[in-house]
Amino acid sequence: MPFARIDLIQGKSPEYRTALADIVYRGIVDVLKAPDGDRFVVVGEHTADNLIYDPQFLGFNRSPDFILIQVTSTVGKKKDTKFAFYRFVADELKLKLSVRPDDIMINMVFVDKEEWSFGDGQPW
Repeated sequence: MPFARIDLIQGKSPEYRTALADIVYRGIVDVLKAPDGDRFVVVGEHTADNLIYDPQFLGFNRSPDFILIQVTSTVGKKKDTKFAFYRFVADELKLKLSVRPDDIMINMVFVDKEEWSFGDGQPW
């Protein structure tokens, strides 16, 4: 069951943020193979001085449109699946929101089912 956090510098429209969350969610369902409806996404906007990143790290050229995406998941752990998810999200963000590939950073965190409680203090 994935949970996605998307962080970016404030100033994007609600429609942009919704489209961004939709793209990440589609990748979670279509590529990582989470069940449809497992939609838990937080979009966090930050002032420019509170989203700190190296614009040149590893030879990339990041702009103020930098987006940091972190997905915590129990599904999609295979190497090929992770790589397909990265590619899907980058391609869709470029196509639908004109996000430069250098401005997309994705981090995956994998956990076991017992790391989750979906409500009422009950383990999954």
